[in-house]
Amino acid sequence: MTDVRVPAELEIKEVSRTFGTHTAIADITARIPADKVTCIVGPSGAGKTTLLRIISGLDKPTTGEVVFEGSPVDGVPDDLAMVFQDYSRSLFPWMRVGANIAFPLGHLPKGERREIVRESIEAVGLAGKERLYPWQMSGGMQQRVAIARALACRPHLLVMDEPYASVDAQTRAGLEDLLLQIQARLNITVLVVTHDIDESVYLADTIIVMSRAPSVVTEVIDVGLPRPRDQITTKQEPEFVRIRTRVLGLLRGVGQPAEDDVSAHA
Repeated sequence: MTDVRVPAELEIKEVSRTFGTHTAIADITARIPADKVTCIVGPSGAGKTTLLRIISGLDKPTTGEVVFEGSPVDGVPDDLAMVFQDYSRSLFPWMRVGANIAFPLGHLPKGERREIVRESIEAVGLAGKERLYPWQMSGGMQQRVAIARALACRPHLLVMDEPYASVDAQTRAGLEDLLLQIQARLNITVLVVTHDIDESVYLADTIIVMSRAPSVVTEVIDVGLPRPRDQITTKQEPEFVRIRTRVLGLLRGVGQPAEDDVSAHA
């Protein structure tokens, strides 16, 4: 897949969101680097999904603003695509895989749609599965279809909200590797919300750690692990263990019982 584009840099500027008397996030300021993977972690109820909805233009901040590629976000940006945790609800069960992926491309000529669908399916390793229905596929394969549909939009920024929380550990590891391969191949900006500390360290170039509500940014951590990464060797590196320990310590430092609200694998 090729696309002429500008780097997708995103800035969050003093963003707060209140619901009545409850403040979900308070004065969040952060920068999402272009063409890198950024992960957001934090306790349950920290407002991570609220922040993601504001970034994606699905909700408006009470104060502050989000700037995407130089323009304030007001509605869903054309160059942004989102993958949700519940893939079963994001796919149309009555449509075959190819039709699901082509759904957001109805404005394009048929030949162009067909080529984009082919490229997107190949990018997620599902070539030859175009005629299947989602209900004929495993959970991991369905999530690959959801990712392929997002890629079909040719996004500059791919936003993912707990994308692998509903699959087993082995499938999750495969999907993590798939995401890294896609990001390296397409050189796009990726933003992932996750509860899994190991996942955040494995995937990210940058980790944003959020506090409990009213949430602020506790720390921004640069992950200097070399790429390409490997599920076994990367997770044994001293730097991986150091960063993992740092993130876990930050979450525990805000009164976060690690076993309750965040997954911290050995």
